[in-house]
Amino acid sequence: MMKHKLNWKRPLFYLLLPIFFVMVFLGFPLPVAPPPALKPAQEQTEMIKKKKRVRLTGRIPEDSTGE
Repeated sequence: MMKHKLNWKRPLFYLLLPIFFVMVFLGFPLPVAPPPALKPAQEQTEMIKKKKRVRLTGRIPEDSTGE
């Protein structure tokens, strides 16, 4: 009997041939379902410091429009 030298190119071609046919008809990349939506992370709260209001003493200047 003759021993045949194993060649990796021919089996690889026949294994990938059905995948190529599917990609021809369905398009590339293959249509797959989108991943499930992730739950939003819980928001971190921060303490908000109130700014001190500066009180002005004295008269409020009148408008200079002349009314």
